[in-house]
This record gives sequence, structure tokens and C-alpha cells, in this order.
Amino acid sequence: MSRFATIDVGSNSVLLLVAERTPEGRFEAVRERAEITRLGRGVDATRRLSAEGMEATLQVLESFAREARELGAEGIAVSATSAARDAENGAEFLAAAKARANVTVEIISGAMEAELSFAAVHSDFASDAAGPLLVLDIGGGSTEFIYGNRGGHVDFRHSFDVGAVRMTERFVGADPMTSEDRARVEAHLRDTFRALPAPPPGAALVGVAGTVTTLYAVQHTIHPYVAEQVHGGTLSVGQLSALADRLCAMPLEARRALPGMQPKRADVIPAGALILLESVKALGLDACRVSDRGLRWGLLAHRFGAGATSS
Repeated sequence: MSRFATIDVGSNSVLLLVAERTPEGRFEAVRERAEITRLGRGVDATRRLSAEGMEATLQVLESFAREARELGAEGIAVSATSAARDAENGAEFLAAAKARANVTVEIISGAMEAELSFAAVHSDFASDAAGPLLVLDIGGGSTEFIYGNRGGHVDFRHSFDVGAVRMTERFVGADPMTSEDRARVEAHLRDTFRALPAPPPGAALVGVAGTVTTLYAVQHTIHPYVAEQVHGGTLSVGQLSALADRLCAMPLEARRALPGMQPKRADVIPAGALILLESVKALGLDACRVSDRGLRWGLLAHRFGAGATSS
């Protein structure tokens, strides 16, 4: 069976997926990896990728590309999202990635990011959904909302410049977060999410990416992380509210030690919890399902699935 790889370079983390394409056209994971490199550190203020963020990300990109090739990947698709889109020196990062990892990084638009995330969720959750699907993708620099139907058609998509890293850098000045800082984050999110249209009746919400999966792992003390125990789970508004209260009041070192927490994500998880909570509230829903398969799975189908042309 043919093997292919995708690497999702986000504002906060880099994710690797190596998968086999079965004769039936399905993909089965061979290897999945994730490293937090914080490419988007400081971008909200400076509009530039920092030297530290680029170097950490390039090292992981080199390692992931080498691992994919060692596992027999015939093609590697690499996407970069919010931080690379926003940065004035994004081209410098792309050139370094080509020189050091021999990969071509495609900076995808917020609209394409939304499409790929929806495609990944649709393949796993459409059969269980009684009505329309809503997808929420919380990243380090941006958050995408996608409304679609069970047939896979996207009716609405929008990328907002609110992410766990961006909100932390912009509004949080103390550890633990002060009530004033929390109020500023919440006010900004509520004002931002007023632009969302009302979801269609009977819609189910599915959240993807590290903020959502980490919150589920912390809620259920899943440590070490096991994707199968997270994928398909549900977080209620009540659980999210209690989690947000707990994380916002907890100092960084205590958050790092929580079972289920990725230590490198602990500094931005309070803002991430607030983004998820305010998103669910803005949609008028009472829960969010959890997907461990995000953009990298959508990119895999887009680039290497049936009818795609690999390059």
C-alpha cells in the first residue's frame, strides 16, 4: 500500500501524519507526532516570525520530514497557517524550510484551512450526526468556524484572528490570569463572535486541534495521551465553564503538572479554554464533541486521496 505524509505547521504546534492508502481508498495512520514550537510567538505585536520560533519549528520540520521519508512516504504535503500568513518575513521561513527539510511549505488561506478541517471532521462524524455539522478549529493565532451539511457541503466559513497564543500575548499580563485580564479576553471574544450567523437547527459542534483535545484530556485525566480515548468524546458547557475557572485561577507550574496537559501548552491553555467556552456559548449550544483528527487529515485527503494529484 502507498504511504503519504502531511505536516501541519501551526502558530503553536507542528503535527505529522504518515498514513497508508488502502486499496479501498481509505487512509490508515502509520505514525502521528506533535511538537509545540510556538512559531507564532510575538507575531501579533511585531508582524514578524521570531528567530527563536522559526529555528524551533525548522528543527522539528527537518525531523518530521526525515521520519516520513524513512517510513516510506511517497509524497509529503506541508501547510502553514495563521502565523506564516500574518508575518512580514513568512517568505524567509518558506525558503529555510526548503533548504533544510527539502519540503515546499504552502501557506494556506483561512478559507482553505476551514475547508480542510471540515473535510476531516465530516469523514469521521457525518454518519453519527442527526443534522448539520459545525466545526471549530482553535489554533494559536486564529480560530475557524465552518458550517456544513451531512453531505459535505460547506455553507459558511470564517477565520477570526483570535487564537490561544494571540489572546494570551494581547491580554494576559499576570500569572495566574487576573479577573481583569479574563474580562478583557471574554469581552473581545464576545465582540468578535457577534459576527457569527446563527447555526442551523439541530446542528452538532465538533472541535479540532490541540486546545480542544488537551481540555478533554485534562477533564478526564487521560495521561499519557491516547488519541482513541479522546476522539469522539464530548465536553459540556458546564464542564468547560468549570475547566476555564480552574485553569484561569491556577498558576503556570500547577497547570504544567496536570494529568493530560502538554507542559508547553500550559501557558496558553487558559485563553484557549475561554475561546472554546465563548465559542460554544456564541453558537447557543450546550456541548462540543472532540476530534483528534484535524487539518492534517483533511490535507491528506485533499492532496493524496482518490482523484487528487500528488506532488
